[in-house]
Amino acid sequence: MSLLSIKDLKVSFKTRRGDVEAVRGVSLDVAKGDVLGIVGESGSGKSVTSYALMRLLESNGRITGGALSYGGIDLRTVRESAMRDLRGREFSMIFQNPRSALNPIRKVGHQVEDVLRRHSRATRSTARREAIRALEAVRIRDAEARYNAYPFELSGGMCQRIVIALALACDPKLLIADEPTTGLDITTQKTVMDLIADLIAERGMSAIVITHDLGLAAQYCDRIAVMKDGEVVEEGSAERLFSAPRNAYTRKLVDATPRAGASVRSLLPAELRTPAPVLEPIRAPLLEVRDLVKTYQGKSGPVHAVKGISFSVGKGQSVGLVGESGCGKSTTSSILVRLADPTSGEILFNGEDLAKTPATDFARDPRRPKIQMVFQDATDSFNPRHTARQSIGEPLARLTGLPAGQRRDRIGELADLVGLPRPLLDRFPHQLSGGQKARVGIARAIAVDPEFLILDEPTAALDVSIQAIVLNLLVDLRAKLGMSYLFVSHDLHVVRLLCDHVIVMRDGEIVEEGPADQVMETPAHPYTQELLAAAPAPPVLAEPASSAAE
Repeated sequence: MSLLSIKDLKVSFKTRRGDVEAVRGVSLDVAKGDVLGIVGESGSGKSVTSYALMRLLESNGRITGGALSYGGIDLRTVRESAMRDLRGREFSMIFQNPRSALNPIRKVGHQVEDVLRRHSRATRSTARREAIRALEAVRIRDAEARYNAYPFELSGGMCQRIVIALALACDPKLLIADEPTTGLDITTQKTVMDLIADLIAERGMSAIVITHDLGLAAQYCDRIAVMKDGEVVEEGSAERLFSAPRNAYTRKLVDATPRAGASVRSLLPAELRTPAPVLEPIRAPLLEVRDLVKTYQGKSGPVHAVKGISFSVGKGQSVGLVGESGCGKSTTSSILVRLADPTSGEILFNGEDLAKTPATDFARDPRRPKIQMVFQDATDSFNPRHTARQSIGEPLARLTGLPAGQRRDRIGELADLVGLPRPLLDRFPHQLSGGQKARVGIARAIAVDPEFLILDEPTAALDVSIQAIVLNLLVDLRAKLGMSYLFVSHDLHVVRLLCDHVIVMRDGEIVEEGPADQVMETPAHPYTQELLAAAPAPPVLAEPASSAAE
């Protein structure tokens, strides 16, 4: 018997252009102890389905059809007061962004208390003890000390544990996890998902895991439902979906999932798989980093973010820089792109030490155009009041002497180069999709013909099919323009596809480096082995079946 039953669910939103149907006849069942994964790209309706179940739709959204039943209770007709009791006590949700789900001005322990007292699981006198017990249940060390912390004082992984504690504080029977690992590094992601899986098993709960990561869904879910355009297009076990997908869209998602043995071209749909470009042999060093040190003054003393690292990037080479959050890779990137100064060390670029020029003066340095960066969050890196054309043109206006007419022509050429349709150049960031914004960010970075491009997690927030297109674009641009890349990422499968050489950082130090195949296949350092073991491993992909639906 199903604990949760969703039958022919329809959800629509009122907009200025009329009603938009976001969910169109979804039917799903979750039995007691069952873990259902819902996968799909942005806009597929997977999160809207969960918000409809929780009756947490935005004010312009409404359920227009279908049935929602939980343990025999009709969730469409139950009163809001009863619904508030059901949320938390019977079913609860882990929200996508843990920091935004927490109140930034309340101690996390008090926020857990709020949930316990709201559902009569604690009194004023017992709330603190029960809140600490809830924090201990999600494996938080020194829970009494964490009880008094504010969200901004905790890491992303720790904030996610707090959100899990909130969701599980009242022992619900059904847990909904909406993209529970987005933005977390690979080992923290595994820790969080293992914790969720263990708690589900220990408490005999059912769960719905919503994600765009097929590898993660395959590893942790009993069944997977694939959603597209508000509909479930396929459902089945992970093994069956990967070995014999019946729907063309499922096949597209499976193909686009980075995995061992894949090539960057194999991520694309078959009709887009042009021959991979031939890369020129790696030439002399373009960048040489020698004994780079960065020390900050913290509240309790000096913080050693980067501890004397040395490495080089050859002309035309793509080097991967991997490690967990806090390992020093972002600090290193900021120093190399000259947004921050090192405490000591050399940064030799074409034989010249860039570290001798302060970061505050480097904006006017003639070498500035030669080193550019593609930022992790394309949305946050754009001025929301600037069109794509203005964003791409800004470095041309600031760093070159091109007149307005030539700048306009160059912007068009760059749009063509990165595959951005020219009509989109006059749109603002909020009018562009994630993939389109990624293309604008890349076009802006290469506008001034850099020799060295730092890519800071450029595909981390993208759907897998869009990620595949962007990765292939980067491979093509590297071959066409002869650029060198420093690819900063925690996704080892992506690094394997894009990089010739890999550097592994931990606690501000380089613990291992070498050719990508060597580091990925036979890692020498235990930490590298730990990172590789933490990466979700999708089932081995079979060849396309002739019966697969088109």
